[in-house]
Amino acid sequence: MGRNAARVLIIYYSFSAQTAGLIHRLSAGLAEAGVTVREERLMPRTPLKFPIGTISATLAMMLITFLRGRIPIQPLSDLCRARYDLLILAGPTWSYNPSGPVLSLLDRDGRRLFAGQQVVPLISCRGYWRMHWWTLSWQLARCGARVVNRMIFAHPSREPWRTIGVFLKLAGRVPEKGRFLGRYYPRYGHAREQLEEAHQYGRRLGLALAEGRSLADLDLGGKVPG
Repeated sequence: MGRNAARVLIIYYSFSAQTAGLIHRLSAGLAEAGVTVREERLMPRTPLKFPIGTISATLAMMLITFLRGRIPIQPLSDLCRARYDLLILAGPTWSYNPSGPVLSLLDRDGRRLFAGQQVVPLISCRGYWRMHWWTLSWQLARCGARVVNRMIFAHPSREPWRTIGVFLKLAGRVPEKGRFLGRYYPRYGHAREQLEEAHQYGRRLGLALAEGRSLADLDLGGKVPG
């Protein structure tokens, strides 16, 4: 890796390992393009359990997250003290909003981390990502960041089966193995093809950084089918 290799920090939260899977492939693509990649995973002070386990607890969590409840996180590592050419902020959509750990990060560390930095958010979602995006881009702009692009990964199953399947999964059920629901909801989370898309987006970002090109013009899957 060259002395002047671009440096990227990925800050992310992953509840059910879906965001983590995307980050793994994104990082691999960046590294293949010659980028120095560092990862910082947000850790709640009180660990969260996946699946949540019951219907009542899942409904309660949905209400809290709809109201943008914060979930306090552990202090960041020294990786976050350095300067980078690009920051990627990644996490799941919770009840139309950024997750509680990501909101806590923005409240506590947002200005120190993101002021003057170019940022590309990555959103992992069931399908309804626009309110998440508006809230996140506004919060980042308030922190002084320059949001230059976005990556959106929506679960590939169709509605209403996607919503039903995710809810049941959070409540501790296994909807993809159901005799009826399994026909319409064959898997929870992202498809293998989406993981490979994340890998390709990493390569595109890495090459653009190495060549000094604008990241705003890259196709990073920012538009998804409704």
